[in-house]
Amino acid sequence: MIDILRREGIYLWFYFSVQFEQIFQYWAMGIVLGSIISVFGKQKIHRLFSVLQNKKLGGLGVIPASVLGIASPLCMYGTIPIAASFSEKGMRDDWLAAFMMSSILLNPQLIIYSASLGTTALVIRIVSCLLCGIVAGLCVRLFYTNRGRSFFNFSGFSEPTNRDTDPNPLLRLLKNIWRNLRATAPYFLLGIALSAVFQRYVPSDVFASLFGKNEGFGVLMAATIGVPLYLCGGGTIPLLQQWMVSGMSMGSATAFMLTGPATKITNLGAVKIVLGVKGFVIYILFCMAFAFFSGIFIDLIL
Repeated sequence: MIDILRREGIYLWFYFSVQFEQIFQYWAMGIVLGSIISVFGKQKIHRLFSVLQNKKLGGLGVIPASVLGIASPLCMYGTIPIAASFSEKGMRDDWLAAFMMSSILLNPQLIIYSASLGTTALVIRIVSCLLCGIVAGLCVRLFYTNRGRSFFNFSGFSEPTNRDTDPNPLLRLLKNIWRNLRATAPYFLLGIALSAVFQRYVPSDVFASLFGKNEGFGVLMAATIGVPLYLCGGGTIPLLQQWMVSGMSMGSATAFMLTGPATKITNLGAVKIVLGVKGFVIYILFCMAFAFFSGIFIDLIL
């Protein structure tokens, strides 16, 4: 029994160490880039978004709003207070929806992480998240902008306190990197550990039959499991990498990459407060539908 446990431990450590070596550089670069943007570029990005308010772009404004949402390094809890401050200054709801949706789905740090999945997956993730933000903004514009009431309820939210205040720029950056490390490292290591377990104990043909060959059902399954399994972007990258090697289709991976961050459990409470019960249900249905049809489309063209 002891020999069996020792042998299994060796196998799991081998799988863990191999994937750690493959993905560590992307995780480290993502942390550094995310911290640099957070410390030195965050205010400039939000200033650019604020400048949009004076532009007469109409519905087209959702495009730059979605782009700036992806460029913003903030997570959900940072994005909502920022959006609340923009709303107080008169920012349009459709532009806010595009900014918030794309910001929830993707950020510069997660872009670097996703590079470990390959160029095709990286491009698909960026484009699908950008389009999701644009479509969300257009839906709010079409169904809510002209009803004389706001789609959002930002009462109780105020602009977050800036934690990067050290007068020394280098120390300011190092402190941000340290906070970033503490926040992401446990999920990153957990993701690699779970990936090693999948690789050792889940046959590739079984996984391929669920998420690869049966495309429509596989995409739906991937979109659904993204809801409970997604805890942190860095933690899911090792899992996705292993799942794709095991036969997961690009469409299923796309669906997971969309529903995961959009329905992250720790964020849904804040979303419910901002949107209300009816808006919250619409949000969940929109995310699931967009992820499902995006995944089906990706599998069709690839």
